[in-house]
Amino acid sequence: MQPPEIIETQRLRLRQPRMEDADTIFQSYTQDPEVVKYLTWRPHKNIEETRAFLGGILKRAENSTKFPYAIERKSDGQLLGMLEIRLDGHMADAGYVLAKAYWGKGYMTEALKAVVDRSLDQVAIYRFWSLCDVANPASARVMEKAGLKREGILLRRIIHPNISDEPRDVYCYSIVK
Repeated sequence: MQPPEIIETQRLRLRQPRMEDADTIFQSYTQDPEVVKYLTWRPHKNIEETRAFLGGILKRAENSTKFPYAIERKSDGQLLGMLEIRLDGHMADAGYVLAKAYWGKGYMTEALKAVVDRSLDQVAIYRFWSLCDVANPASARVMEKAGLKREGILLRRIIHPNISDEPRDVYCYSIVK
C-alpha cells in the first residue's frame, strides 16, 4: 500500500506535513500539556524542539512504512493536528493528535474514518487498528465513531511519560475485512 499524498473529506484535507508547519504545530499543540497527556512524548519547551520533532517525522517517512498527514481544515487552510498511518504487512494502524481548540467538533473522527476507509480499500490491507490509554475515553470514542471495535486491553503496553514512567494499559481497537 502506498497511501495517497492527499486525502480529502467533506471538511478536511490530509496532506503531507511541511517544515513551515512547525510554528503552527508548536503554538497549537506540541507545547500544550493537556493535548500531549496521552502521547509518548513530553510537551515541547520551544519551537526548535518542534522543528526537530517534525524533521524526524519527515525523515522517517522517506522510503518508510510510516506516512504522516497534517490535518487541515478546507475552509481556511487551518492546521488542526496530525495523523500517521503505519503499515506492517497486511495491517495498518494510526496514531493521531488534535489541537485542543478543535476538540469535540468531529474533526478527528472524520480524518480517522477517511484513513480507515482508504486503507481497507487496498487489496493487501486486511486489518486496521489503533490503541489508546484506558484513561482516555475521548480517543476511544473517536475510534468507535470511525468504525473500529474494541478488542480488549493490552496490559502495561505503552509508556505515556506525561502520566507515568511505567507502562500503562491500553485499549486495542480494530476493524477487519
